[in-house]
Amino acid sequence: MLTTKEIALLREELSNAKNPLFFYDSDADGLASFLLLYRIHREGKGVRVSTTSKIDASFLRKVEEINPDKIFVLDVPLMEQDFADKAKQPIFWIDHHPPQDVKKIHYFNPRVRDPEAYVPTTRMAYQVASNENDLWIAVAGCLGDWHMPDFIDEFIAKYPDLLPEKCDLAAALYQHPVGKLVKLFFFIQKGHNHEVKKSISVLSKIKSPREIFNQETTPGKFLFGRFEKINAKYEEILEQAKKKITKSKMILFTYTSAQWSFTTNIANELAALNPQKVIIIAREKSGEMKASLRAQFKIIDAMEQALVGIEGYGGGHPNACGAVIKKEDWDRFIQRFKEELKHELVQ
Repeated sequence: MLTTKEIALLREELSNAKNPLFFYDSDADGLASFLLLYRIHREGKGVRVSTTSKIDASFLRKVEEINPDKIFVLDVPLMEQDFADKAKQPIFWIDHHPPQDVKKIHYFNPRVRDPEAYVPTTRMAYQVASNENDLWIAVAGCLGDWHMPDFIDEFIAKYPDLLPEKCDLAAALYQHPVGKLVKLFFFIQKGHNHEVKKSISVLSKIKSPREIFNQETTPGKFLFGRFEKINAKYEEILEQAKKKITKSKMILFTYTSAQWSFTTNIANELAALNPQKVIIIAREKSGEMKASLRAQFKIIDAMEQALVGIEGYGGGHPNACGAVIKKEDWDRFIQRFKEELKHELVQ
């Protein structure tokens, strides 16, 4: 969590910003973090970081284009020193991935103080925003990053139609309507750039999730229509993935889609429904396998060892990580990953 001093500093900096630029990760946690901070004053512009997990010098072009007075980086794991050195604006980086050592910035990460802390960026953004009307956004971002927020009771009281009772994460996400809200935060970020921009702009003006799921307003109907279209494709691929479930301790599913990627969402859902198994979901695109890996135990070390000598890269959390691997090295990576996990896979 942010300290009282950090909350006050961020509130002051946002209050004084005339044209802030928000770089945010293109998942539910990143989008929710952006919306929470943007909706405080509704100033500035948001830019999704969707093709990389790193802010580097290439993002300076966007900085020059928008010419902000301040830069806020949300839920992005890495930043190159070159970007911090060349950006003329003050940079405020709020994140919860393994701590980084970048100079000339203001860095907010609970893991600096406690390496074992797991606090989604959304949770910190909600501390700063402190707007009860945006409770639904905060819950969507936290649940989307596999974290049950400490304010879930308030959400249940306000939105019993979305979550009628206190339960564990898997039940909340896959047995109750709040799960659709979480998926919406992921799915509206898929598609052509102009569609995504319009969807996020519309979402930034929504006052309640009931506007969307009860289709109470024209903006709500628009978002619901986009969600239904993308979710139908997701359900189709999910059913294909479920056919790969056997007695094996590992579920391995690969697919090809020129339209949308669902690797993270499918991996999360299968992991929740099959907690005793290791999940690997990969999408083939442009000669690469873009994979999401999940388990109920630490797998990141095994993944990193399996990547040695492989043309690819990866990272993430201890039991939820991702990798991008050249197609010709994919089979070798899987075999090495299985070898690293041999003890767990035979239990």
